[in-house]
Amino acid sequence: MTESLVREASPSSTLGDVTVSVEAPALPFRMFAVQVAAVQPMCPSVVRVTFTGDDLDRFADNGFDQRIKFFLPLDTTSYDELLSLQDSADWYGRWRSMPEDKRHPIRTYTARGVRQERREVDVDIVLHGDLGPASRWALGAAPGDDLVILGPNADATGPHGGVDFVPPAHTDRLLIAGDETALPAIAGILERLPADARGEALIEMPLSGDRLDLAAPAGVTVRWYGRDGRAHGELLVPAVQAACARLLPGQAPAPDIELEDVDVDEGMLWEVPVDATGAPLRADAALYAWLAGEAAVIKTLRRHLVTDCGVDRKAVAFMGYWRAGRSEGN
Repeated sequence: MTESLVREASPSSTLGDVTVSVEAPALPFRMFAVQVAAVQPMCPSVVRVTFTGDDLDRFADNGFDQRIKFFLPLDTTSYDELLSLQDSADWYGRWRSMPEDKRHPIRTYTARGVRQERREVDVDIVLHGDLGPASRWALGAAPGDDLVILGPNADATGPHGGVDFVPPAHTDRLLIAGDETALPAIAGILERLPADARGEALIEMPLSGDRLDLAAPAGVTVRWYGRDGRAHGELLVPAVQAACARLLPGQAPAPDIELEDVDVDEGMLWEVPVDATGAPLRADAALYAWLAGEAAVIKTLRRHLVTDCGVDRKAVAFMGYWRAGRSEGN
């Protein structure tokens, strides 16, 4: 999300003796001042936080893997100054220029559930102990705690953005894979799939006990893998390789396909096969893959799908949600 998500209202203009107030169109994303309504453990590594807020009836319910932003609280300042930037054309730039003790940290999450009629939003958060401000906040979250969320604005017309699961209209099979950071997105995708969807969803979690009862079509198999101390991707990579063999039997590899060698320590690993209007680049596909998680692992999976399995890169969405050893924004 950038500064372009908030725009100032256009000033009034005068035509002769008539003053016309010109309202700028509502932008796709806006800030929501919310409070924690409930905190519910979902499994050993995941907690669900339910938020309430007066304006959450205007929080768009797009489902799937809708990305949102948290502005985490600071002991040194309230949210007043941040919320004063809501109508600024350059809120992002002004946020970046704030002193560190007034600049609320931003973290990215998935809107797991939206109930506009009750003015509620659910967000599932992976717990990583005391390793970062977001996990620390989630561990101590309690009803009544304040937060600010940047989310899709129901008053805006057209697509909001922030949804990266965009399969071709005619897709034979789906391969959805990710680690614990992708679990909320995968869960949101599965529950919005058509009833006749077929494929597999592979989820690598920190612990064997990290399993949820996910809603999915009968034709989509959900497989769980608990690392239990193993390295990230140690289970997910071979699981995806095996799934490709099941979903694309006899598919010829494409060793001549050249993929950009993204340095995950320097650049962002993120590619969604859509055109400028947000429509998928292909009208049909034998397999559509959606991959999200630790960037180096996702890079390995993408290469396997495109070069070893011969999957058209225009049918593979891949998102490096995080990088080992780095926090978001670094």
